[in-house]
Amino acid sequence: MSLQTCVGATMQCSFGVAPSTLAVLPTNKVLVGGQPAATIMDHAPFVNIPPFGMCNSVSNPTVAAATAAALGVLTPMPCVPVTPAPWLTGAPTVLIGNTPALNNTSKLMCTWGGVIQTLSPGQATTQVP
Repeated sequence: MSLQTCVGATMQCSFGVAPSTLAVLPTNKVLVGGQPAATIMDHAPFVNIPPFGMCNSVSNPTVAAATAAALGVLTPMPCVPVTPAPWLTGAPTVLIGNTPALNNTSKLMCTWGGVIQTLSPGQATTQVP
């Protein structure tokens, strides 16, 4: 079962060293668990996707340069996410403003080769007996 993702969702990049928290602007005026709901278009670096601490990807030019300067020893550098494309695939049957909603199984690709995924969707469902 997938859950709708909203503000406060915890994310992790496969090349990042720390988790980060999704930020969603309330422009769509749709709430999930009292928080603004996310769509696949919430992929803007720093606006929606904060850094993940340090980056370990040698595809990242700053990591490659620092690693070369350290004679080939992998040298992580500060994460600067580059996410030009929307999240994949979202929830095609749940639309928010004609855009698929973001769910906890969606993935976001970083230009430096990282795969960003949701660890916690930012909401929880409670079952009442």
